[in-house]
Amino acid sequence: MQRNCNLHSLSLSVNKRKFGVNIMKRALPWSDQVDVISSDESSSSSSSSSSYSSLDVEVQVNDGTKNVAVDQPPKELSSDGLLIRKAEIYQEYMKQLPIPTQRGSVIPFTTWMGLGRSIKQLYGQPLHYLTNILLKQWDHSRVGSEDEHRPLDIIVHPCKAEATVWLVEELHRQTSSHHHMAKLWQSDPMHHAFIDSIFPQL
Repeated sequence: MQRNCNLHSLSLSVNKRKFGVNIMKRALPWSDQVDVISSDESSSSSSSSSSYSSLDVEVQVNDGTKNVAVDQPPKELSSDGLLIRKAEIYQEYMKQLPIPTQRGSVIPFTTWMGLGRSIKQLYGQPLHYLTNILLKQWDHSRVGSEDEHRPLDIIVHPCKAEATVWLVEELHRQTSSHHHMAKLWQSDPMHHAFIDSIFPQL
């Protein structure tokens, strides 16, 4: 008789666990985080957007029926991805700048980089990163030539030189790939020196 009572008590205990068990606050890592919502009363109260910022997990099981919503943590951009994003923003900004159409001034200059600085001051516009790099390369290409120390405006007419810079600038603004720039920035830790300060801080 006592054995039957014990079996009856055990059956009641099992039924309670089967039809109404709450498992609260089980800490899981981000990759295993879940939010389980029951299909009855909790579903109506939780129909609005739920927050998954907590690492705690609440599990409700009612009559063996449950809905499972698996939350994935927000993925942060890698350093490479962040650099590509910065290059994309930069390129979009530069593409929107209009090339000046009124260019009546004659700018004296001795180097290509010097001409670039004068253009920025005169027109109040930045030059593209790739244009600044190119002007530096043009100056370096003169090293060792017989005209290395001659002012450039004696060799190239200032109007023609300025028109050349603006032509190159237009190509860089309109056609450059931000992926290509990101690769250049990644390989050059001093690339910020060639991004004009007139552009908003990246």
